[in-house]
Amino acid sequence: MLPCVSIITVVYNAAADLRLTLDNLLRIKYENLELIVVDGGSSDGTRAVIEEHSLDIKHWVSEPDNGIYDAMNKGLRMCGGDYVWFINAGDTVYDEYVLENIFKGHEQFADVYYGETLITDTDGNIKGLRKKKLPANLTWLSLKRGMVVCHQSFIALRAIVPQYDLQYRYAADIDWVIKTLRKSRETVNTHSILSVFREGGVSSSHRRESLRERFRIMCRYYGVAATVLAHIYFIFTLFSSPYRKKWRRFKL
Repeated sequence: MLPCVSIITVVYNAAADLRLTLDNLLRIKYENLELIVVDGGSSDGTRAVIEEHSLDIKHWVSEPDNGIYDAMNKGLRMCGGDYVWFINAGDTVYDEYVLENIFKGHEQFADVYYGETLITDTDGNIKGLRKKKLPANLTWLSLKRGMVVCHQSFIALRAIVPQYDLQYRYAADIDWVIKTLRKSRETVNTHSILSVFREGGVSSSHRRESLRERFRIMCRYYGVAATVLAHIYFIFTLFSSPYRKKWRRFKL
């Protein structure tokens, strides 16, 4: 039997974005999938979108929370799948067969699957792949260079993922990925695009605070010297193109 994948979507006052994401997720061709939606108590019609799709959503909640990572923790507590995958409101899965391509035909499964991410602007225009090139073999040490894998293109075994550390408001995702990879015994590069990420998220709109938190997190795991060198390189490349354009080899 194929493993159950829990896709968790968090949202707050983004009804149109949520509709886009849910319509995309419902096109996925995979027989063992559950959708979880965590809304922070929206007042813009988001709850109505959830209720409209309620027959296709395994669990959902609409109530105030303490930020995006608190909402993600709620999603983790609600899900019952073997794997977890975060696709938040406004983001989409690249290919409706992505999960079948990963899991079908295999008897043994890895702890983590990861892949490329296609970036679009707020109007949905394609910008390219993320600038950071994926490591051929992703480990927790790979993140010395920063967030080398996009959170939305990271599918992990539920049994090894932690709760998000709520002391971090803008960069808890890199801490979460590092902790997950430290527990992973086998990590697989899918060599495919897994998700489409739309620019303009929480960390994008709080860039300075996010970088400060990321620096603290990386110092904690890798030491000050390695972290300073990584950030010098980041600053050096800041004004080059933030995207890789060679994405057309992947199926649209």
